[in-house]
Amino acid sequence: MGQKLFVVAALIVAFVHQASAQTADEIVERALAAAGGRAAHAKLRSRRATGMLALGTPAGEIPGTVEMLNEAPNKVRVLVEADLSSLGAGKLIFDQRFDGLNGFTLDSLQGNREITGAQLETMRSGSFPNPLLNYKELGATVRLADREKEGDRDALVLILEPPSGAPNRYYIDAETYLVLKNVIKLDVPQFGEIEQTSSYADYRVVDGIKLPFQIRTTSSVQNFTVTITKVEHNVRIDPALFVKPPAQ
Repeated sequence: MGQKLFVVAALIVAFVHQASAQTADEIVERALAAAGGRAAHAKLRSRRATGMLALGTPAGEIPGTVEMLNEAPNKVRVLVEADLSSLGAGKLIFDQRFDGLNGFTLDSLQGNREITGAQLETMRSGSFPNPLLNYKELGATVRLADREKEGDRDALVLILEPPSGAPNRYYIDAETYLVLKNVIKLDVPQFGEIEQTSSYADYRVVDGIKLPFQIRTTSSVQNFTVTITKVEHNVRIDPALFVKPPAQ
């Protein structure tokens, strides 16, 4: 009798594990639903987000401002300004632009430069408003890795592999299905390959979409925290802001 009970219990446990197992596609759909759903995302054509920046330096945190522009399908512009006079470097202006095919960076500290190689391929594989929304149509794949702990939270780990560019690891809260962080390896010409981690907090609803209003980014090269103060959707963005500016 004891052996029969053991077999029955084992079958029940096996059934529970099978019933609760989730596929990568199911986790993608739950993550999209937690962020507002496919219908709400489909309404978005552009986004302007502005906020404050805290830049980590050996002399302590230095404040600055940030503006992030996105336009479907994958155009991006990030403008960062900060006063580095306390470090003897003057004013920092970092203006990175990508028009969907080509990228260019205006950098007051390290010089202006074209974006090329693996960094360019990674930008080309991006997708607005959510990289999980239409990854299959873009030729990418998603697979499920082992669960991990992210602080005190259980995280489901999805690995998004685009047809070109670097894979992106998404750590998704196993309870809320909101993204806790993502990790990507970037090939930056000045520094070589670096691993960059972005952690997300303070989610708020804007036009039916849940967005993190605090983003903490760390790498071996630079650490900074962005605190978003304003988000606008479906605003008109001057196309010139995504392209290399004409030579002065």
